[in-house]
Amino acid sequence: MGHTISKTLFCIGAKETTTRVSPVPTTTGPTTTTTTFNMVSADTPASSITLVHFNDVYNVEEQKMEPVAGAARFKTAIKSLADRDPLVLFSGDILAPSIMSSFTRGEQMIPVMNQLDIKCAVYGNHDFDFGLERLIEVADQTNFPWLMSNVEDNETGEPLADGVITHTLTWHGWKIGLIGLVEREWLETLATINVEEVTFTDYVDKGRELASQLRAEGCDYVIALTHMRTPNDIRLAENVDGIDLILGGHDHVYELLKINDKIVLKSGTDFREFSALTLTRSASGTVSVDVEKIVVDSRFEADQELKDSLVQFEAVVGEKMEESLGTFGVDLDGRFSSIRTSETNLGNFICDVLLAACSADVAILNSGTLRSDRIHPKGDFRMRDLMTILPMLDTLLVLEVTGDVLLKTLENGVSQYPKLEGRFPQIAGLTFVFDPSAPAGSRVASDLVKVGDEYLNLEAKYRLVTKAYMRHGRDGYTMLVDCPILQDEEQCPMLSTAVQNHFTAIQCHRGKSRRNSTHHQSLILLSRRHSLIRHDEDHPVSPVPRPPRHSTLGRSTSTDSALSTAPSSSSTASISSRVNRGTLSKQESFHELEDLACKLMPQVEGRIVAASDEVLAALYLKRGQRSVSVIQEEEEPSTPQTPKHNKLV
Repeated sequence: MGHTISKTLFCIGAKETTTRVSPVPTTTGPTTTTTTFNMVSADTPASSITLVHFNDVYNVEEQKMEPVAGAARFKTAIKSLADRDPLVLFSGDILAPSIMSSFTRGEQMIPVMNQLDIKCAVYGNHDFDFGLERLIEVADQTNFPWLMSNVEDNETGEPLADGVITHTLTWHGWKIGLIGLVEREWLETLATINVEEVTFTDYVDKGRELASQLRAEGCDYVIALTHMRTPNDIRLAENVDGIDLILGGHDHVYELLKINDKIVLKSGTDFREFSALTLTRSASGTVSVDVEKIVVDSRFEADQELKDSLVQFEAVVGEKMEESLGTFGVDLDGRFSSIRTSETNLGNFICDVLLAACSADVAILNSGTLRSDRIHPKGDFRMRDLMTILPMLDTLLVLEVTGDVLLKTLENGVSQYPKLEGRFPQIAGLTFVFDPSAPAGSRVASDLVKVGDEYLNLEAKYRLVTKAYMRHGRDGYTMLVDCPILQDEEQCPMLSTAVQNHFTAIQCHRGKSRRNSTHHQSLILLSRRHSLIRHDEDHPVSPVPRPPRHSTLGRSTSTDSALSTAPSSSSTASISSRVNRGTLSKQESFHELEDLACKLMPQVEGRIVAASDEVLAALYLKRGQRSVSVIQEEEEPSTPQTPKHNKLV
């Protein structure tokens, strides 16, 4: 057996009953299934059975570091328990996101799921990433039922994605009842589902109803397969006595809790680990649950059958995935624990690219966009790394937003902090400070938000580049739904394409491309171009040809952006000083900014600050001092006799 990390024992009461059912899978209704596996007589149930549970698996390939994981080793690890004949259960998220799925739409997961001998599963949010039709198409090719107990498709009157409400099976004489429950939170984020056309029933209410129903049908052990955050699993455990065991997903952690005398279990992620549970029933009917965490490391050999099945899919993307895009001089932090609670250098890099690519004032992405959940070491950055970070085909657009809407957008972004929610923002073109102790909706210090070098003007209009996903109101960004679109999805690149174009632009700038052309994506943020142009207007230099606007994009009728005459930013200070001396042309200034962008050393810069009351007070004081210090006495240059007046810059 593989590496056993932990072993925990709980005793949970359960009523003992036995029921004979037919020896083959049967359908008892459109939304209920029953299966019997007669390894022993139903009249003499085994005193113990073994379950295997896993959740949230995306990348079938092996990893370079331990645990090496991979679907083929994962299969071998499960097979190592063959003498215990485990009942394999899955808690959702398998079709996406991953590098391979971006090319195959999850096709490679069909042999994986079927060869792992899964007996029942619940849908996860990412199983809907390629749309409802694709999910149903894939589910139809699997050899086990998918649960969706508390979400109904209004168009069909059946569970969403042709799921089933309950599934019962007899395993070594134990009659097991299974239900699949999901939370409203992620249901509302599905870009491919119209939430107005589904009916969601609270998982506590539905869990209570279905547990009672399964007991009435003779089930002596009820398991809830869930795909929701731990707090919701805890709420389910606290309020539904009829459920004996909760096997969850959605959180990419290994977590074992005991709530209301029942186990709540999350079994890790990405084929790295799983749980083996031994249920032992005493003569009195008490069930003890022994939990083992099994890590899928190099001690397990890759299963050859599954490995061979995946070769065809690996060939589709293998060569391109090893292509080097560029070389980073620093590690990139893509861990969920970082990127969903704070500014990170990976988030800064991606958002800076979008800002330059789409000629916007501000870029905001929900951090759930960045999917790698790992540190990317400095050095060669390959297509595989990019697709691990951005596996989805995310579309972009540029919106016209007021300062007030921008403020509300930031408020939504930090409203769930410190939960590891995907709505937490990664940004470019602005900075802000928020108070985590303040009520959600009033956490952002509005007077300290800056766009470029200017404090936010609630009435001004700004160009915001973001995902179409957020424009549709997903992840709580409902304030963006009615914002005018300045550049639609046809006029903006795909998110991953914009990043690839950035690396191509670097090669062009360095003269390493096959065709050295100015027709490449801009490496300079719009705010920095504005800053440089403003400096040139204030400090004229020798006339030179107008620098080309490096962009591959068309642009719709422009908005009256609040940054159209923005003052200099600190990022161009060294250039500014040279311009002041009249020693640098505008063309050379642009090249110097491009050189800086080519270095690929993104940093955390203080764009997002979580501040205490004391820090906020100090920042407000600093702003007040700055406001006083910039009041200048000016004279009209053409009329020296004009009386002096105060001007607030």
